[in-house]
Amino acid sequence: MTTINKGENKFYIGDDIRNPIAEMTFVQSGNSRIVIDHTYVSEDLRGQGIAGELLEQVVLYAREEEKKILPLCPYAKQKLEGNSAYMDVLSV
Repeated sequence: MTTINKGENKFYIGDDIRNPIAEMTFVQSGNSRIVIDHTYVSEDLRGQGIAGELLEQVVLYAREEEKKILPLCPYAKQKLEGNSAYMDVLSV
């Protein structure tokens, strides 16, 4: 299992928060919503489900904070909108 770190408005993998080897970033939108705006996974890690693990961390964070997610990032949008397990956190 990969170690996923929490930064300010992001979850990431790697030792350097400014230069991660994978990350999913989001911004706060009002008090009740976060907007996922970017997903990046380095070529070395692609195809290993890393983006999905990052998305799971954002979903857990949203549930803990009682926030909805607006996925602007194409990856997050496809994954969230295509899975009924995420309907509780998906902002419409």
